[in-house]
Formats: sequence, C-alpha cells, structure tokens
Amino acid sequence: NPYAGLVGHLRAAWLSGRTRPMEYRVAQLEALGRFLDEKKEEILEATALDLGKPSFEAYFTEILLCKNELNDTLNNLSHWMKDEHVCKNLVTQLDSAFIHKDPYGVVLIIAPWNYPIHLFLVPLIGAIAAGNCVVVKPSEIAKNTEKLVAETLTCYLDNDCFAVVTAGVEGTTKLLENKFDYIFFTGSPSVGRIVMTAAAKHLTPVTLELGGKNPCYISDSCNVQNVARRVAWGRFFNAGQTCVAPDYVLCSLEMQEKLMPALREAIKEFYGPNPQESPDFGRIIGDKQFHRIRALLRSGRVAIGGQTDEKERYIAPTVLADVQPSDPAMQEEIFGPILPFITVATMDEAIDFINARPRPLALYAFSCDSKVRVVQAPERELDFSLVDPNGGRDPTTNPRPVLCVAGNSGLGLYHGKFTFDTFTHRRGCLHRSMGLEALNAPRYPPYSQQKLGMLTATTEIKRRGMCTLL
Repeated sequence: NPYAGLVGHLRAAWLSGRTRPMEYRVAQLEALGRFLDEKKEEILEATALDLGKPSFEAYFTEILLCKNELNDTLNNLSHWMKDEHVCKNLVTQLDSAFIHKDPYGVVLIIAPWNYPIHLFLVPLIGAIAAGNCVVVKPSEIAKNTEKLVAETLTCYLDNDCFAVVTAGVEGTTKLLENKFDYIFFTGSPSVGRIVMTAAAKHLTPVTLELGGKNPCYISDSCNVQNVARRVAWGRFFNAGQTCVAPDYVLCSLEMQEKLMPALREAIKEFYGPNPQESPDFGRIIGDKQFHRIRALLRSGRVAIGGQTDEKERYIAPTVLADVQPSDPAMQEEIFGPILPFITVATMDEAIDFINARPRPLALYAFSCDSKVRVVQAPERELDFSLVDPNGGRDPTTNPRPVLCVAGNSGLGLYHGKFTFDTFTHRRGCLHRSMGLEALNAPRYPPYSQQKLGMLTATTEIKRRGMCTLL
C-alpha cells in the first residue's frame, strides 16, 4: 500500500506522546492561524479559480469562520482538556473517579470541494486540539486549492505528526485500506457509504457530514420581502453549492404567487439585472457538475432565471415553479443555484411531505407567528439534523451551535467544543488505594447473603423520592 509508510510514521509519532501536551497542541493551532493570515491572498485566488468564488464569500467562509473556530478552541482548550469528575457510591467514596480525555491516535480527514479550506480546517482544528496525528485529504476536484494546501500547509505544521495526501478516487481507495483510529468525511451519501464500509473493516469510528434535500417551509403569515432576501441569500450563496442551503420550498399557491416577484427583486438587488456579469455570483466547480445541474432545469417551469453558459460553467440564479415530487429536481440534492417550489394546501401536508423523505441535514421555516407548529417545535414532528427558524443558513456561521447529523444526512456532530469531543476518546478511570482492603471483602468469595446485603446497601441507586423502610 503506497500510504502504509506514511501512516506508520505518524503512528510512531503519536505513540511517542508528542502530540499530547497542551503546549504542543496550542503551538500547532497557532501555526494554523499564521497559515490563514499569511496565505490569505493565495486562498482567495485559489477559490476564485476553482469556483469563481467572490472574495467576500471566500474571506467570510474560508478564512473568517475558520479563525473564529480556531480562536474559540484556543480560548477554551485548557478547560476542554480537563478531566471530568463523576459521581461515586459509598464503596468508592475514598477513591478518585473521573473521565480522562485521550486522543484517538492517527485520524483521517477527507474534505469536499465546495468549501475547500473551511471543510478540512474546521475538523483539523478539533483533531489537533484533541491531541491526534492527522492525515488530510483535500478534494482533487478543487485543483487550485488542493495544490495550495499540499504545498503550503506542511510548512506550518509538524510533518512528523501531520500530512497532506493528494489523490483521486483510486488513491483515496488505497488510503482507506490503512487502519486509522478515526475518519472524518464530508461529501455525498454515496461516497459516505464507501468510506463507512472501509472503516468497518478496521472497526474505525467515523463522522459523516453528507448533506441532503433541505426543506424550506414558508407559512402564509410572514414578511414576503424579508423571506425572499433570506432564502435567495441561502440558496444562491456560493452558486448554491452549500450542503445546508435550502433545497426546495414548500408553501401555499397564494404564497408562491407573492414570493415570485419578491425573489425576482431580491436576485436583481443582489446580482444586478444580469447575474452573469456580477462579481458577487460564483460558478459551478466543474463540467460534470454543470451538466448534472443543467439537466435539472427540465423540472417544472422556469419562473426566474434559467440561463446557462457552458464555457463559463455559469447557471443563473433560478427558481422553478409547478414542480412535481416525481421531477428530477426532487430526486437528488441540487447543489446548485436552482430553487424548486412545491405547493401544499396545509402545514400538515408539508410536514407529511418532509417526513416521507430521507432525513435532511437542515430545516428552514419562516413565519411571523411564533406559534406555528413547524417554527415553534419542529423536533416534535419532523426528523432532521439542524433547524433554522426564520433564517436562511445562519447556524453554521457561529462555532458554538453544534451541527448534528444522522441518517441520510450523515453521522456524528461537530463545531466548537463538539469537534474536540468528536476526536476525543473519553476514558473512564478509577484510582483506588492499595490500602483499606477490608472495604473490598464483601465482594470476594465465599459469597453469603450478608455480603450481598452489604454490597446492595453501598452500591444500589434508588429513584429520587423513594425511601427504604427499615
């Protein structure tokens, strides 16, 4: 295996204990901060070449949000690393019982192409903070960013403990044959299944962040202009290539008729009369993705946009009306600047529609009435991973809220402390004195009812409010 030597080298470094001291972790995290500062212009240039990403969007998502995660981690690392003491029973009152936080070992991070810096750096921050050695595999589809990461990141990190691997499908398959202690993958459900299958051969735990068709419910009681601006921003940011973006809208026919002109106006406000000429609207990452997304325009009726330019890999901000559940746009995650509308007569119909499909990564609900069920308490009736009432895709801009994924949208959780926890093996510990052996006598053979009674009295956990009659 071409990567066996590399993984073995990192494992030897981890076994030496090199990554465990807090001072070492802090030094490596601070080096990541220098990488973001010193390579800012190169990052903006690479993401512009790969995705036509506006510098505003690139700085916000690839640099600023990563620095927020980094600083949040540095500010709290000493607290996160502390042992957690646990409750003790009478038998262990004189002992020390706690949960110790160990690194897993050598972990693998496989990143996608849509946010090619952010989506490897955020898990890398948590993996370093937890004390692991790390192999990073950036996406080969974002070629310019991959080249930048491969050539420069290793200049900032300890090369005995951290490595960057550049590989396509065949090389990544070979990489996954090696034994890792944890794997963090962001990408599509189809590739997620491949990663999980490879991990299962070594019983390796995984986090999978896979995305999904995120519904956006809009009630009849809302500010149409505000909703149009928020939905347009969430859907067309990064040319729609965002896993938590609203994927389709559910609303009444009356609301659809109100929203169409408001969305048209919001798109014009954001990107001008011709978005193709706007410096603030991105491009599709590659030809394969362009042709896949363009084929989805045959769904329903194009109400707004619909223009394409294959040479530029440009697809205009597009809204589709009269879309049917059987249309191609409703059979897969769109991952592009297309927003289908599905009309529903009632909120109950919207809830049933969402629940009849695989679990999405995010749910968006808009209403000026906070008592609307889908806004007030969607977790009671809907199965999803992340909720953003009256937002658009705001939850991922704050490192404190956790991104939880399950089912078709993935497996695991991260952001902020939760990324540290993801890459941390929580080990239960009990330190006992070698003296006071008489306290252990009731558990030793020969057994008796008297010994059982003593063990029961000193270890039994009772429901609160219960009492024992003597």
